[in-house]
Amino acid sequence: MAVYLSSIIGSVCIGVYSLANDKIVIIPKMVPKEKAQETANWLKAKLVYTTISNSILAGALACSNSNGILLPKLIRKEELSIIQSLFDGTIKIMETKKTAYGNLVLANDKGAVVDPSFSKSEKKQISNTLGVEAIPGEIAGLPYVGSLAVTTNKGTLAHPGIKDKEKDLLEDVLKVPVEKGTVNCGIPYIGTGLIANSRAGVVGSLTTGPEMFIIENAIDVVQDDE
Repeated sequence: MAVYLSSIIGSVCIGVYSLANDKIVIIPKMVPKEKAQETANWLKAKLVYTTISNSILAGALACSNSNGILLPKLIRKEELSIIQSLFDGTIKIMETKKTAYGNLVLANDKGAVVDPSFSKSEKKQISNTLGVEAIPGEIAGLPYVGSLAVTTNKGTLAHPGIKDKEKDLLEDVLKVPVEKGTVNCGIPYIGTGLIANSRAGVVGSLTTGPEMFIIENAIDVVQDDE
């Protein structure tokens, strides 16, 4: 299997505390270094071992693809320095009232779907940073798309309540298939319990076998032997 069960800081909400793309995995320092490195090795990505804005909620506060990373304005200098030393993409500190970019932006290396409340200027900043088109959209009628789905360059797993027109938009923007599913024994907020890239995934330890089957097929890592 290319998806394995885990927890972070005693919680199955691993997507709230960490994030991943094809280049890096950000995991807060409260997680034992050995476990953090094990996760990075599994995803075949470089470990960025840091908090974000002095918070362990790295997955909720930051959003990244292989091209760039969006950070809240309260990011600390030492945290930014760690990220700059390990990530060679564009780094953007967003000077807005919004802070939870991991919840508000759903992005891979092909496109980004964003909370419709972002201004035209903010959408342009997101697009320029991530190097993709940023299109407003919702999932299940809700705007916090980053917490409602997880996408890689191979596939997307989304909230089971996603509407057909929303699914069509995600597939058009992200340019990968979209499947419906849950994590952690029925939780529809996919982004809270799953991190993944094009090679593998890590999901909350309460996730059931049937959920695992759907996840592996959705993010297309079943046959990945890299």
